[in-house]
Amino acid sequence: MTLTSYYLSKKGILNLMTRLLLRLFIKNYNDPGSPRVRSAVGKLSGIVGIVCNLLLFTGKIIIGTISGSVSITADAMNNLSDATSSIVTLLGFKLAEQPADEEHPYGHARFEYLSGLAVAAIIILIGFELAKSSVQKIISPSPVEFSAALVVILVSSILVKLWMSLFNRTTGRMINSSALMATSVDSRNDVVATAAVLLSAIIETTTQLPVDGFFGLGVSLFILYSGANLAKETISPLLGESASPELQALIVDYISAHPKVLGYHDLMVHDYGPGQRFATIHVEMDQKEEPLACHEIIDDMERECLKSHNIHLVIHYDPIVTDDPELSRLHALVDQLLADIDPELRTHDFRMVRANDFTNLIFDVTLPTHLKKQEKSIKRQLDEELAHRENGTYYTVITFDEPVFNRNCSGV
Repeated sequence: MTLTSYYLSKKGILNLMTRLLLRLFIKNYNDPGSPRVRSAVGKLSGIVGIVCNLLLFTGKIIIGTISGSVSITADAMNNLSDATSSIVTLLGFKLAEQPADEEHPYGHARFEYLSGLAVAAIIILIGFELAKSSVQKIISPSPVEFSAALVVILVSSILVKLWMSLFNRTTGRMINSSALMATSVDSRNDVVATAAVLLSAIIETTTQLPVDGFFGLGVSLFILYSGANLAKETISPLLGESASPELQALIVDYISAHPKVLGYHDLMVHDYGPGQRFATIHVEMDQKEEPLACHEIIDDMERECLKSHNIHLVIHYDPIVTDDPELSRLHALVDQLLADIDPELRTHDFRMVRANDFTNLIFDVTLPTHLKKQEKSIKRQLDEELAHRENGTYYTVITFDEPVFNRNCSGV
């Protein structure tokens, strides 16, 4: 178990300073599932980031100017960018807590993602400007004045950033926030960058080698790399990434626990920001069950899912036949034939429509990614083998499904 996991466990305690801040500024902080608590934690993280980074920026810009070190100045500007990022994070959580309205019926929670994207843009811009300054220092080097104050400032910065990384990782895991987890990683990266700046000052003082500009360039490239990664992480949910396996498992485990549910498939989760998740899933029940009773069961599951997991769930009811020997035999045969083509092919929603001299077999097939664009070939192989075994009396009507919507749906 990691240290942070221990902090978040029921028997563990939070880091003393982190817990003190949470207890002082957030009421009911032990209820991270509450939207109000989530917003308060995010805003507290933003305020902490603003205060700490402005203090570090002030100390480093003074020492960097006095010593003439471009790498220290670059690290100071990195702290300034982090303070700006914290302001954006604070605004993002503030805007994200706005309730839904007519123009935005799904709420404003994606402001948290937009704030992360803005932070990435700021980091990339500052990293580019610092790279230009470092190149100029490499071309026209000037000596760095080493002092005890320089060491104190840089070592203090490393310690502060280590705590900030732990603080944001702890709070980020508490409220499941990608923005705070990204801030934690950024603080951890700052520890590496500041350590590099301290190393460059020591090397330049002891060897007289003009390495300050090179270390400054390295720090700026590190900032650019971090900004690019952060942009990638924030753009992905905005584009509409798939639900995490943990969230999918949470939903299907909840659905499958009901004794009347015989199968489930086509789980789709729409993320409109933290705390604003909407999901749909198809649930199979015995056709002999009373329809009104099934409707009431489904309504109860939808209400309970919202109450317990804060997920707006819509369930589509699929009645299935369970007492037709011919349907069961053909379903097993089709599953076997598809497995012979590829073991990852799966069927669900299997039913028959009989006519006078033929029968349609209507079903869905989950298509693995590596079989994309092979739908016609799969259907042809299946139809040929089925006609050979059943004398041409059965015809297939197949709908091919995306595998991402049936991940963890093994209960079909």
